[in-house]
Amino acid sequence: MALEHLTQTSQTTELTFDYDLAIVGGGIVGATLACALKNSGLRIVLIEAQPPSVAVARKQAYALSLLSGRIFKGIGVWDKILPQITTYRQIRLSDADYRGIVQFHPTDLGTDALGYVGEHHPLLTSLYEFLGNCPNVTWLCPAEVVTVDYQSSGVEIEVVEKLPNVETLQVTSLRHRIRSRLIVAADGARSHIRTAAGISTKGWKYWQSCVTFRIKTEKPHNNTAFERFWPSGPMGVLPLSENRCQVVWTAPHAEAKALKELDENEFLALLEYRTGGLLGRLELESDRFIFPVQLMQSDRYTLHRLALIGDAAHCCHPVGGQGLNLGIRDAAALAQVLQNAHQLGEDIGDIRILKRYERWRKNENLVILAFTDFLDRMFSNEWLPLVMMRRLGLKMLRIIVPLKSLALRLMTGLLGHHPQLAGR
Repeated sequence: MALEHLTQTSQTTELTFDYDLAIVGGGIVGATLACALKNSGLRIVLIEAQPPSVAVARKQAYALSLLSGRIFKGIGVWDKILPQITTYRQIRLSDADYRGIVQFHPTDLGTDALGYVGEHHPLLTSLYEFLGNCPNVTWLCPAEVVTVDYQSSGVEIEVVEKLPNVETLQVTSLRHRIRSRLIVAADGARSHIRTAAGISTKGWKYWQSCVTFRIKTEKPHNNTAFERFWPSGPMGVLPLSENRCQVVWTAPHAEAKALKELDENEFLALLEYRTGGLLGRLELESDRFIFPVQLMQSDRYTLHRLALIGDAAHCCHPVGGQGLNLGIRDAAALAQVLQNAHQLGEDIGDIRILKRYERWRKNENLVILAFTDFLDRMFSNEWLPLVMMRRLGLKMLRIIVPLKSLALRLMTGLLGHHPQLAGR
């Protein structure tokens, strides 16, 4: 069902609001925003197109930065998440077969860990369970937004809720008109809310796709995250529990397609070579999935009565595992701006309030987008001057302690303006 966008009307009468905030998209980022506002005093409706059982079933794992962990701790959900994910305490950065490997350790930061790897199911399930104890949050799920009418004092949203009938095995559609002060788009890179609002984006599709899958390793991964660069593209190997790893293998489109379709024994032999034999013999534990890669930055993160977070606002190359972490920071930053405004009696949907969030997050996200683009272009080629330059860069990372610390703080999210939820 196509989403219609209605332009702002001339209506000036004050709306009677059903909610203060409508979040469209109940994935990890949208759910994080709702969780972060548990004690805000704001009335929230969370609109998700998929049933919860489907939403949590996605077969994927994510790198979580130290800052993301601190945000979840500040929300109060970290104690539930942490036992179900893997903590990594080493990062091993290498360029193909070049021997000049850079290794990062917690002592480089003065922390106990360098990051985490979490599978989608326990992450989103933990957030949903937390939301079950948030009396200020209402679910409309599964439901789709049909129209959005931005008005001077609020926004009216038409939603179609799909109610399954267990006895007849049919689905009944129920239409709602919701009145809210603000709508937040957390509905992904192809955001219908963003598109309907007329917010344009800038960026490009890369010449590469990613093949992602899980493996079982013969040798222990020792809680090490590997980022190994090849001329065709970077390969990230993230440690999971029970001696498993999540692999994100980037290659040009045709090569990525061939890798997905390659005979399993040949594929594993090539993978063992690409991982330098460090993990021993490998077994495939999942199917191989493929997705294209893009860089995207929205021209605006906010309009009157509208804010974008997560992939609805920006997308980056998966090298370094930054994508989801940017969205989690967006959610924490927006939650802080909205809660502070609400406590001061300000209108949370006013563009002057929402600009505080945009000024905070847009430039910080742009730095990470540029950083991941630079890494991919610097390492995904065989031009000799660049090969020499990047290997000199790796050498400098090994021997110049402040430079190594700076790079690590950028990778772990510890640079920039931290939301209050993250503590110090």
